[in-house]
Amino acid sequence: MVILPAMLVISKLLFFFFHISYAFDTITQFKSLPDDGSTLVSKDGTFELGFFNPGSSSNRYVGIWYKNVQVRTVVWVANRDNPIKDDSSKLIVSKEGNLVLLSQNQTLLWSTNSSTEASSPRVQLLDTGNLVLRDEKDNNNETSFLWQSFDHPCDTVLPGMKIGWDLKTGLDRRLTAWKNWDDPSSGNFTAGMVLGSNPGMVIWKGSAEYYRTGPVNGPLGVFGLKENPFYNNIYVVNEDEVYYSYTLKNSSVISIIVLNQTLNLRQRLILLPETGTWKVYQSLPQDSCDIYNTCGPNGNCITAETPICQCLEGFDPKSREQWNAMDWTVGCVRRNSWRCGVKNKDGFRRLSRMKLPDIPNSWVNKSMVLEDCKAKCLENCSCTAYASIDTSGAGIGCSIWFGDLIDLRVSEGGQDLYVRMAVSDMGEVGNAENKHGRQRKVVLGVTITFSFVLVMLLAFSYIYITNTKNTEETDKIMPTEDNDKCGQEDFELPLFDLATIVNATNNFSTESKLGEGGFGPVYKGTLLDGQDIAVKRLSRCSGQGLTEFMNEVILCAKLQHRNLVKVLGCCVEGEEKMLLYEYMPNKSLDSFLFDSDQSKLLDWSKRFNILNAIARGLLYLHQDSRLRIIHRDLKASNILLDNDMNPKISDFGMARLFGGDQIEGNTRRIAGTFGYMAPEYAIDGFFSIKSDVFSFGVLVLEILSGKKNRALAFQDNDYNLIGLAWRLWKEGFPEQLIDKCLGDSCIISEALRCIQIGLLCLQHHPDDRPNMTSVVMMLSGENALPQPKEPAFLIRKVSIEGEHSSSVNEVTVSLLKPR
Repeated sequence: MVILPAMLVISKLLFFFFHISYAFDTITQFKSLPDDGSTLVSKDGTFELGFFNPGSSSNRYVGIWYKNVQVRTVVWVANRDNPIKDDSSKLIVSKEGNLVLLSQNQTLLWSTNSSTEASSPRVQLLDTGNLVLRDEKDNNNETSFLWQSFDHPCDTVLPGMKIGWDLKTGLDRRLTAWKNWDDPSSGNFTAGMVLGSNPGMVIWKGSAEYYRTGPVNGPLGVFGLKENPFYNNIYVVNEDEVYYSYTLKNSSVISIIVLNQTLNLRQRLILLPETGTWKVYQSLPQDSCDIYNTCGPNGNCITAETPICQCLEGFDPKSREQWNAMDWTVGCVRRNSWRCGVKNKDGFRRLSRMKLPDIPNSWVNKSMVLEDCKAKCLENCSCTAYASIDTSGAGIGCSIWFGDLIDLRVSEGGQDLYVRMAVSDMGEVGNAENKHGRQRKVVLGVTITFSFVLVMLLAFSYIYITNTKNTEETDKIMPTEDNDKCGQEDFELPLFDLATIVNATNNFSTESKLGEGGFGPVYKGTLLDGQDIAVKRLSRCSGQGLTEFMNEVILCAKLQHRNLVKVLGCCVEGEEKMLLYEYMPNKSLDSFLFDSDQSKLLDWSKRFNILNAIARGLLYLHQDSRLRIIHRDLKASNILLDNDMNPKISDFGMARLFGGDQIEGNTRRIAGTFGYMAPEYAIDGFFSIKSDVFSFGVLVLEILSGKKNRALAFQDNDYNLIGLAWRLWKEGFPEQLIDKCLGDSCIISEALRCIQIGLLCLQHHPDDRPNMTSVVMMLSGENALPQPKEPAFLIRKVSIEGEHSSSVNEVTVSLLKPR
């Protein structure tokens, strides 16, 4: 009776001792680490190795993570492409001296595969996060490893880890992103160092180059790097190794680099000690110009220009049609060819602050000075550019390029690039040896000045005449208070008598009323032939409704598109003015989107279809209709849904009509809905097709999140939904914006792409926003998208009646920058 309890105590102590032993950092031969919660912990307690499930996945993996970080951050996975399907696996050191992962039935799932057999193998998790296999007999040599996890990185770079080549062994250490948040298996988003005459870091999507740093060429390493308070970048290029690494300046700082396939970014993360969460410190690519070869061969990408792609001086677009359509992939070609070998028939134009061209067709001499580099380029008829490869100021080192110049951009941190061109394209620079050059310049300057003055006079005359004509045309087309007709002859709309409408709506009964806007109420009706209609009735006391009503009559008579609400006719009789629309049984988008129960009926496929359809309808208004229309009041309540939940844009009372190539205007009367208005319109009354694009961007975020832009509870300095989206985007967690009710129906990659498109539409400066042609292409395509610039956040400082504003004086608006 006494023996049994004693044995139980002893067995529990043995069990406890057995498990506590695995809180150590080492596994020796014939010992195992079972999948029962046991882990290895580095001596300083920073890193932990064990079995885990990623996210909501049922698959099991062996990984290394930060032990004391609030949200588990896995930095390395052993069996990433061969998951464990049960919980009875274990890690052991085999008799051959390798660390192996065995399944329940002793199937080999993963191994270190060291080619060197150890007499006394030992596996240890170091304080750096490096898992190493060493021989006990080499214990005195702390850097003598038979195998190490740092040589086989996954998606994360830790301090001290090398990404690049060991040229002695041929080992290429590359990063490979997780497929998604819940799947650590190898994705198609990779990064590594490329060899060649000008080695540098490159990111690939599949086999296609997606981003490159540029060549290693100075004390800071590569193009665009700047000093920072957290870490030191290390680039090593010699006969034995070509690699990138980094060290931390402060041991209390925790920083990692992660390759993020979901966002197509390489992110530098810094751990915030006060919150225990990660913050994105840097993302690559940083902007549209960072995307590989954005502007095609001989095209120069300049983020401050509109459009961002410009041909190099002396070059013209290879296809003017494609270039004007903002398809820059074909690039640019030389305007004139140089005459190689003929004195003074070719020269070089210096371009400042340039990222040096891609490296495949280049030649390097590390000891040559810049003047000799120029002479070397002139000797070779295929040489198209040259530059110094040393940015330290010594002027030593030469690189010359052959053929087209690929992946050019302008940015701080760039250097001088000398591009070869014909003397006829050089201007004064190419004619420096011509004794008449200075005289020609003076004559040319006088001629240009005179021509400029003449052109300006003609331009002012043209603008005056055009404005006068437009005013006259507007006066003709925009009705006055006395205009009480919308006859078929004038506006091409069928005319209904009042008795028909009264009968259809049961004398405008309360039961027939669908809603009310600033113009007046809307009723459901049924015509004698059984057709359901919606009747917009102009309120007699509406101060703004008459003009809007007549405006809508004029526009709707001329607009026909599957994603615009169809106008069936109008009625003007006495003081009654009404428009008849096709009836939309599912009412407006906001009635579904912002209702906790109804929103569940909008799965991802429906929401994505709605986004695409609205974009196509807006594109029709801006470009494809007989007239150019700016809607000015695009919002969720003005998107109506038919029986099949197909969206149709409605309410053209605020819309403005333009002719020809006019795409913008100005007004002293701000009419629209707060929360959807672009900043330049809300503040200055300036509207354009890009102000509609801004409103579309708000709609995109609302459709994705199920939240109103203006109804969001303010917290963490998120002034509205735009502020929340931008913060999550910058911190690298945009998926948190997605409506939780979408669940498994959501295709994360599509949703994240839509968030990025929405933010591109919301950029503060109108010129930075895409047009609707580009938006439709981005929604339907899979090409890389540019990185958005920060939006401006509009919030009201005073409360007002209702949502609409008829005058900018009724409201005070502030522009707020994100944190």
